[in-house]
Amino acid sequence: MQIVAASEIAEMIFDNATVIPGGFGCCGHPDLYTEALQARFESTGHPKSLNLLFASGAGDKAGKGLDRLAAKGMVKQAIGGFWGFCPELSKAAREGQLEGHNWPMGTVSHLFREIASGSPGVLTKVGLSSFVDPDVDGGCLTQGAKPIVQKTTFMGEEYMFYPSQKVDFTILRGTYSDAKGNISMEDEDAYHDAMIQAMAAKRYGGKVAVQVKKLVDKIPPNQVQIPAVMVDYVTVCDDEANHPSSYGILESANKETDNTIPLEKRLVLNRAIKEMPEGKNCINLGIGIPALIGEQLNNDFGENSLTVESGLFNGTPLYELSFGASDNPDAVIDQADLFTFYDGGGIDVAFLGFGEIDAHGRLNSSMFGKKQTGAGGFINIAQSAKKIVLCGTMTTAGLKLQENNGELQIINEGKVKKFVSEVQQITVDTSHSLFANKEILVITERAVFNLSRDGLELIEIAPGVSIAEVTAQIDYPISISPSLKKINLV
Repeated sequence: MQIVAASEIAEMIFDNATVIPGGFGCCGHPDLYTEALQARFESTGHPKSLNLLFASGAGDKAGKGLDRLAAKGMVKQAIGGFWGFCPELSKAAREGQLEGHNWPMGTVSHLFREIASGSPGVLTKVGLSSFVDPDVDGGCLTQGAKPIVQKTTFMGEEYMFYPSQKVDFTILRGTYSDAKGNISMEDEDAYHDAMIQAMAAKRYGGKVAVQVKKLVDKIPPNQVQIPAVMVDYVTVCDDEANHPSSYGILESANKETDNTIPLEKRLVLNRAIKEMPEGKNCINLGIGIPALIGEQLNNDFGENSLTVESGLFNGTPLYELSFGASDNPDAVIDQADLFTFYDGGGIDVAFLGFGEIDAHGRLNSSMFGKKQTGAGGFINIAQSAKKIVLCGTMTTAGLKLQENNGELQIINEGKVKKFVSEVQQITVDTSHSLFANKEILVITERAVFNLSRDGLELIEIAPGVSIAEVTAQIDYPISISPSLKKINLV
């Protein structure tokens, strides 16, 4: 192991190299390396035509993380699971400055392990009938790009095949390094697949660099997350601002934040929490409104285990620019291992956000107008969960509500409808056989629906809201339950 400056790593990364940038969205990204790469490119025009492979693209939506690599010509191709925190890189893909591909986040995590083992790739049903399916869009974010993912038949059944990629560099972040290069991650929010990402580079003779806070004499063996044999270079970060546990922590330290939850979100949360099952269950909390559930429960979730796909169990899951982190978790495992459990049917109830639901039972949680956030873990989670609870408002962009004497009044309707005839992008298609017999609830601020292969059925409505005020915001016919109930707003 050699101790080097971030600028030296930036000099080593050559044109056309394939790079795995570590971290999980808002957490654990080695900013020193991407900052140094940006500086070198701006000065010399190199490295150019890079290829990126990431599960959850790092960023703070304000220029950090992978957005430092968004300059025209710097990246040739990027394959990623979630793009929402690096909007400039996503924009570059959309505008054709680079070739962008969006694959399910959990599948990318599994791909790191397959690359490390020398496997040709991941064979899975995850992504069938979604926009990642070659029969739909093939996961291409860039118009005119050819799908890399393939669809095949194995033992008489349809599967998706996500091919392995040759990796030249993996840039990671840990907490401490000893003199040999053993890396611990005790102050990181999660492990972020760091070890298997390092293994993926070593499989092809690539190099691994790790940003840490401090060098120490000795790390107990049971605290080593990346063994020294997998680490070539270590860079010590002397500035805490370049090594925060999450971008949200850094943001909250610099300004006061308003944690008041708007009425429409509180109504969704209050009703969603009632779907928390009794007994010992695995619960997933997705990004958006569902991420607020943990804080609302105040650690009172009985025997249930709340999980965040970064690899965390229980504690209080955080949100916004700290999504992927949790206060005082009970357990931390590798992200790929948690997705193995997820894909195998381990989730009993998944609370997920949504952008659009159409007349065919297709959900969009990955594209919103010109904004391409990517699917993240949505496809893996929705396909595998035994029960799905979709959480969101009926309209957005200007929705304003008022509650008076236990009744809900719609003061101003949102400009954008979310129940549309055709979704902009098919994140999942609930009419596919993969969703047969799966319970799917849609909880909004004014109504609750059951979503099945028969369509959308209104089963609960808020006091003070008429059926007409619900159906007016849905661009297709729905059925009304003969035993329609009133929602308790409390």
